[in-house]
Amino acid sequence: MSDIRPPREPESAAGPEPQATEPESTDAESTEAESTEDRPSPHGNGVQPLRFPPLLPRRQNPWLVVEVDGSTAGHGALVWALREAARREATVVAVAVLNDPAGDPLEGAGRSLVRAHLAAHERLDAQVLRAIAETGVHGRTQTAVLERPVFEALAAARSGADLVFVGPGGKTLLRQAVPRPPAPRRLARGA
Repeated sequence: MSDIRPPREPESAAGPEPQATEPESTDAESTEAESTEDRPSPHGNGVQPLRFPPLLPRRQNPWLVVEVDGSTAGHGALVWALREAARREATVVAVAVLNDPAGDPLEGAGRSLVRAHLAAHERLDAQVLRAIAETGVHGRTQTAVLERPVFEALAAARSGADLVFVGPGGKTLLRQAVPRPPAPRRLARGA
């Protein structure tokens, strides 16, 4: 024999609910208030929808780092990265690399380094705008001018070297993901 029970009613509070005191209203205001009370609420009897937090944290969107050096191959890489960023909801970081300045920084090379940095940034922005016009992908790019040692560290990580980020929050080791062996194919029963 099955046990069928009616749905449970929410339990009422032990004491009376506090009532807000409102000033006296006119006849027009009271008829408007009565008509809104007659309408059913969109969620039933004051029941709010239950929202569950996600069980797993959402994976962070990927970043695509592209070296833009002014060549046609660099432009092609930037165009591909913009299209891929639109597909994967990623951010493209277009990077221009500054070579080491010649000379002593105390003898006026500092000003030339600032000028070179600004010029490289302007060229980079122009190349990114050209790629955006070609692809139509907006709002997914950032630009950065990097010194040669920083770029070489990133390039070495791409080639398999360990890269360790050390900061106030701790240390993180980045290394290339080891490719997984292909999963064995399972056949369905009776196949």
